[in-house]
Amino acid sequence: MTSVPSNEALVRRALEVAAAALRTADVPIGAVVVDARGRELAAACNAREATGDPTAHAEVLALRAAAAARGEWRLEGCTLAVTVEPCTMCAGAIGLARVSRVVFGAWEPRTGAAGSLWDVLRDRRLNHRPEVVAGVLAPECAELLESFFAGRR
Repeated sequence: MTSVPSNEALVRRALEVAAAALRTADVPIGAVVVDARGRELAAACNAREATGDPTAHAEVLALRAAAAARGEWRLEGCTLAVTVEPCTMCAGAIGLARVSRVVFGAWEPRTGAAGSLWDVLRDRRLNHRPEVVAGVLAPECAELLESFFAGRR
């Protein structure tokens, strides 16, 4: 039986995946989806620049791939780990996919929808609210973004 990785291990894996975005000049955000047994179903990095698709956020791409791997859109029992707090689009997709847990690294005060600007994931008006674990390896996740944007200014 596979053991469930720690929150830190999940975010470290998402950081590894995020690095791939640098090859296409995408913002380095990574996401990974694991099932209840800890088996990785999918991993993805931002690919908006690579694909020309404004919805190609790491979370959305990872959710799509996880659903394909699972053979259904319901990702109940799954955990999504991401390097940065999800935006409203991604938070909506996470809820619609019925993800059970969300683990993220850096807070995003300008667009975050898991507690910063909004709290879509825990909005009591919605019928699905995943558990949210925030700030895991936040300094490392923030540093990756800060380095990326410092090189573009």
